[in-house]
Amino acid sequence: ISMDNRGFRQGSFSSFRSSSSDEDLMDIPGTAMDFSMRDDVPPLDREVEEDKSYNGGGIGSSYRIMDFLEEPIPGVGTYDDFNTIDWVREKSRDRDRHREITNKSKESTWALIHSVSDAFSGWLLMLLIGLLSGSLAGLIDISARWMTDLKEGICTGGFWFNHEHCCWNSEHVTFEDRDKCPEWNSWSQLIISTDEGAFAYIVNYFMYVLWALLFAFLAVSLVKVFAPYACGSGIPEIKTILSGFIIRGYLGKWTLVIKTITLVLAVSSGLSLGKEGPLVHVACCCGNILCHCFNKYRKNEAKRREVLSAAAAAGVSVAFGAPIGGVLFSLEEVSYYFPLKTLWRSFFAALVAAFTLRSINPFGNSRLVLFYVEFHTPWHLFELVPFILLGIFGGLWGALFIRTNIAWCRKRKTTQLGKYPVVEVLVVTAITAILAFPNEYTRMSTSELISELFNDCGLLDSSKLCDYENRFNTSKGGELPDRPAGMGIYSAMWQLALTLILKIVITIFTFGMKIPSGLFIPSMAVGAIAGRLLGVGMEQLAYYHHDWAIFNSWCSQGADCITPGLYAMVGAAACLGGVTRMTVSLVVIMFELTGGLEYIVPLMAAAMTSKWVADALGREGIYDAHIRLNGYPFLEAKEEFAHKTLAMDVMKPRRNDPLLTVLTQDSMTVEDVETIISETTYSGFPVVVSRESQRLVGFVLRRDLIISIENARKKQDGVVSTSIIYFTEHSPPMPPYTPPTLKLRNILDLSPFTVTDLTPMEIVVDIFRKLGLRQCLVTHNGRLLGIITKKDVLKHIAQMANQDPDSILFN
Repeated sequence: ISMDNRGFRQGSFSSFRSSSSDEDLMDIPGTAMDFSMRDDVPPLDREVEEDKSYNGGGIGSSYRIMDFLEEPIPGVGTYDDFNTIDWVREKSRDRDRHREITNKSKESTWALIHSVSDAFSGWLLMLLIGLLSGSLAGLIDISARWMTDLKEGICTGGFWFNHEHCCWNSEHVTFEDRDKCPEWNSWSQLIISTDEGAFAYIVNYFMYVLWALLFAFLAVSLVKVFAPYACGSGIPEIKTILSGFIIRGYLGKWTLVIKTITLVLAVSSGLSLGKEGPLVHVACCCGNILCHCFNKYRKNEAKRREVLSAAAAAGVSVAFGAPIGGVLFSLEEVSYYFPLKTLWRSFFAALVAAFTLRSINPFGNSRLVLFYVEFHTPWHLFELVPFILLGIFGGLWGALFIRTNIAWCRKRKTTQLGKYPVVEVLVVTAITAILAFPNEYTRMSTSELISELFNDCGLLDSSKLCDYENRFNTSKGGELPDRPAGMGIYSAMWQLALTLILKIVITIFTFGMKIPSGLFIPSMAVGAIAGRLLGVGMEQLAYYHHDWAIFNSWCSQGADCITPGLYAMVGAAACLGGVTRMTVSLVVIMFELTGGLEYIVPLMAAAMTSKWVADALGREGIYDAHIRLNGYPFLEAKEEFAHKTLAMDVMKPRRNDPLLTVLTQDSMTVEDVETIISETTYSGFPVVVSRESQRLVGFVLRRDLIISIENARKKQDGVVSTSIIYFTEHSPPMPPYTPPTLKLRNILDLSPFTVTDLTPMEIVVDIFRKLGLRQCLVTHNGRLLGIITKKDVLKHIAQMANQDPDSILFN
């Protein structure tokens, strides 16, 4: 798709209509698109205001001045796809709208009711987003659990029951063997009527791999055919959208439907991915679609992004059962503009979403999460050493994963591999399923694995992780003392070590494929396995060497000193922090996820250590790295610009470049303007008093010019190629029989941001970040010298960091 706008005179006016619905499907960026042509000015929005200016025609009747913008024209003031919104303009439009409603509310009762409903609409929208997000999350959880168990067997008492629900009501099940009941039949029992022997194992193995391949094939096919934007986690794109970028269709209804269906299929296939990241995308799709029910949000891109920030909070709320963590995640990780009002509304949306999910009760345990822990054993100061070691491991794993995954994704984008997404998904699924089935810890779903690793061993646990000697010998009421490990634990340790290696390697190739894939759960699984291995090692060390100096002051023989499940929790937080670089929101999500309020300090220590270690090896988190890989125009607010360059070093045109293309305020004809538009690909043009003076008047969008001229040619008599275009407030008297002039002052931005040529770039970068600008004009003693766009700023930052400046593809 080319973003060149040539040939506009022959095109239909409908091609420039406002497409603010975000419904149009586009291909994935970087596969078949060439966006390199447009490397200057992104469009700048101009709300059509009431015309208070002189319309002409009052000096004599021998001429007419056509100011046809008295009525708003569809398309004027909207944005092209893959361009950035103007935050300043959008906020100004909203203030004008709010001021008008407030003033009218004093005039009549109906206007007062309209004012109240306008104020209430934001809260109503949050309620709807919470209800819809919670309902979809519950549906995804229930469906994914059923389809995951379908790979191993089916319930003859009702095929719609998963394994656990199937055996709940069985009269022939014991607590020790609660997973075995006559109603649940494995595929070997159904096909060859036995579950014993090598042939039955091969049948179950074959069916497991077959179902995994079927689910993966359906997922990638649906994404490829119906909604290419439904792949990946969605968080890098949502961060970019919340910073003001437009990606049509990314949050549309087709993306929502396909992402919901394929997320269930992808999770059920057994691939090393999670549903938590994609649930943020699903919630933002709900928010965007529901915005169209309210004019206030449908017509204003900045207000819509406030809603999407709250929707992201609701997404994390239902993904982890962590409403407060969801609000902090939206604030810390994804949002670009987060006023206090959005904080309250995010809190409300997250609350409603969590309440809805709790009402559905998808896990059947009357809790919001699968990972809730029951142990509350206190931790000891010495244990901060292994917790910090886990933090170091998490930081190392995070930095390693980001580098290897980005290298693999870049290879996918730049080689033939990217042309065969279905084959890639099927190959990775086949390898994962074949390697996963023999090991019970890789065969179970990753969520169940984390739940088992977090769990502390009780008297009735039958897991191999709880196969201690002297198992039922307890001296302290309900608490079990540290005990020597049995054969089951040694076997489980080997299996977990193999699981750790598989998860570390296969996740690198899985994240970024053309299916919905989240990174939270695989990262937590890697950390939880490492933490459990370390925890069991510490427990055995304390048991056999309780007289060592490091143990004897707080760990006596027969005491319950070490909790391996706590180490798994801390390891999970460390690895997730190393990959995403979250800190505050991560700790809050973890204690909401597990209910372990006593363990905030260990979680904080691990999260901070992992961030420090990972930042020392690479400044970017996984989402920022993927934003840079895709060339999105995201200006990171956390990074400092420390270079001593000036605006004149970055602006265009440079020395020896052609002069800046400008329009004059009162001396150009329609034909002159159309020629400039057809011969350039710029998105907008500065307007000056004259070519000689170069005194700046304002800035006008290419898109608005095209729409306005085409509309004038269609709807106004006498507008021809020789008609003069005026950007001035008053037009001079014209001789008789001259063509009518065209007055376009209302599409002119009269207050574009300007800096002088000697302004330090650190100030320019700060202005772009804090005001959300798309371009800034450069002047010298009031004369126009050049222009700096957001893309120019990003290219300059990349160049200063010794990165490829041509990787920035969009405005």
